[in-house]
Amino acid sequence: MTDALHDAVTDDHSDSLIDWTDAFENGAYIPGAAGLRDEWPKRAAAFRASQPEAKLGVTYGEGARQTYDLFPAAQSPGTVIFVHGGYWHQTDISWWSHLASGAKARGWSVALAGYTLAPQATIPTITGEIAAAVTAIAERHPGPLRLAGHSAGGHLVSRMLCPGILSEAVAARIAQVVSISGVHHLVPLTKAAMNTTLGLTADTARAESPALLPPRVGARATFWVGAGERPEFLRQTRMITERWAEAGAAVRDVYAPGENHFSVIDALSDPESPLISALLSDQ
Repeated sequence: MTDALHDAVTDDHSDSLIDWTDAFENGAYIPGAAGLRDEWPKRAAAFRASQPEAKLGVTYGEGARQTYDLFPAAQSPGTVIFVHGGYWHQTDISWWSHLASGAKARGWSVALAGYTLAPQATIPTITGEIAAAVTAIAERHPGPLRLAGHSAGGHLVSRMLCPGILSEAVAARIAQVVSISGVHHLVPLTKAAMNTTLGLTADTARAESPALLPPRVGARATFWVGAGERPEFLRQTRMITERWAEAGAAVRDVYAPGENHFSVIDALSDPESPLISALLSDQ
């Protein structure tokens, strides 16, 4: 993408030459993607069955999806909170339990936070729900917090680092955030077909774009993306990293060789993976 086109997309979304529906399409470009929708829930169910100490469906609000699943570790130093993707309108926490296995094997408790899906909830409402989930988990479980999210979940955990979302007491306990293939610039989504479900306006898209917002003082984040992902995800990763670094946040971007939008999260299941090491790092 040229600098001029980048500026148009970033500032006023005036360019009309890009097929934004295709830009955010992942499955059509990943061999075997259709079968993963069956594989992921099966892997998640198998992991849950191996965790008799798990606490499933813990409520943090009154909504049916305002729950989290907790996989506690004995003498855990803290809690990793994972937020799932699905473009804010697909999947739920029951699909992703297996992604807790890497951090849990390293001795950390892991919570998977759910949220109400669009169109029943707007993206600003979903952001508020994740803030409520993080707050409830922080109140109930001592120690530092690590946040990880994939795709739309990457957007949501990044939003937790923006001012005014969490209380200072809770925000201060977040030692690391890893946004994995996150959607950080929502303005292009107003031109994508999925916006009939998301209901984004130009104003809400800007207000909910972490790449267009300042990070809180002391924010620390890693923006992790598969090197083989769609160009828009690579662009958005560079964009937020550059802007937040200019704002003084401790950030870095990582482009995982050979990984695509779906394979990149498998590393959360591997306790020895560089992704898990980044998530649990104090640096």
